[in-house]
Amino acid sequence: MPTVTSIKPQRNQKRVNVYLDDKFGFGIDIENFVKLGLKVEQELKEEEIEKIVKKAEFQKTLDKLLRFATLRPRSEKEIKDWFKKRKVHESLYKELLNRLSKLELIDDKKFAKWWVDQRNTFKPRGKRVLEMELRLKGIKKEIAQEILGDLKVNEEKVAKDLLQKKVYRWKSLPVLERKLKMSQFLARKGFGWDVIEKSVDKMLKLHLE
Repeated sequence: MPTVTSIKPQRNQKRVNVYLDDKFGFGIDIENFVKLGLKVEQELKEEEIEKIVKKAEFQKTLDKLLRFATLRPRSEKEIKDWFKKRKVHESLYKELLNRLSKLELIDDKKFAKWWVDQRNTFKPRGKRVLEMELRLKGIKKEIAQEILGDLKVNEEKVAKDLLQKKVYRWKSLPVLERKLKMSQFLARKGFGWDVIEKSVDKMLKLHLE
């Protein structure tokens, strides 16, 4: 059976490298190292080594995942996308997601509210585009509609403010073409036709006077 021949600390001081028969065997976090009671001259069966490596890989992945998940609210889809990007083994998915849930670090409703608040603060847009963005982030339709239904925002004012920043681009165009450009711009931002019509008419009236 492989024998532990030496144990050396890693640079970050939170993990150690375990050498088996004078060759690198695996790295493991200090907490699990202490729990397992690993020591020099200890013999390990192959199945024991496999379990230790899996436990060590889980903790290493969890440490990185926690740094990612605590930066801001995350949706479940974002977490799963992180798994794929980091090439996390699928056998760890369920336990990692459960750990985040217990720590309240994964909540689609909290994420959806945060996303909408951020958009309204820094990149205002209509509810249709916001719902589309949430759906692309993996948020269920009913959650997206619930969050947007509670949203208190004056879409006409938002549309007016957006047009005000862009209207200079179209000032040399004929009125009908200018109206078309404004309408298309607001449509891309996710505003409904009623808001578009009122906002564009008011903006044209303001700049034609």
